[in-house]
Amino acid sequence: MAFRVRTPEAAPAFLETDRLVLRPFTEAEAPGLLVLDSDPEVMRYLNGGRPTTAEAIRERTLPRLLHDHPCTGTRGFWAAEERATGTFLGWFELRPVDDHDRTVVELGYRLNRASWGRGYATEGARALVDKGFTDLGAERVTANTMAVNAGSRRVMEKAGLTFLRAYTEEWPDAIEGSEHGEVEYELTRAVWEKRRA
Repeated sequence: MAFRVRTPEAAPAFLETDRLVLRPFTEAEAPGLLVLDSDPEVMRYLNGGRPTTAEAIRERTLPRLLHDHPCTGTRGFWAAEERATGTFLGWFELRPVDDHDRTVVELGYRLNRASWGRGYATEGARALVDKGFTDLGAERVTANTMAVNAGSRRVMEKAGLTFLRAYTEEWPDAIEGSEHGEVEYELTRAVWEKRRA
């Protein structure tokens, strides 16, 4: 199901690419978020594929997505829509790991299944990495996923991040693949600048 949520009073774009518009979330995104987080394949590497409830979207997800970070003066999560149609695709994240320190930011993304395999995740991730280093004062971009999440790992690599380490965490509820642990990728400003030179 496709959602077109942009309204005349929607917040202005934070970032635009050739095919994407990333803009601050509003509470109007709740229906699209519910559909996104109810897809078992989208949630496979997050909670084993369990759907998120409307109550959880209202009480946990939206407050996190609407949070402003004092150190950057921006939000850390942005609604992603297809530029040509305004269709809600999901979200991207580039938020400070510490709310009061803008130098280390975490990259993330969650897109609906219909947009997979079309390069949207890589396009948005690359644009956010560049924005982090050029406008937001980042010195290091980090990203994490389950070791078995090959799709997400490919996006991190295509966005310029490189493998840093593998590690394990205690999961409250083990899900398929969690026994293989997590991986962290990173890109530093120095490496980013060297590649652009």
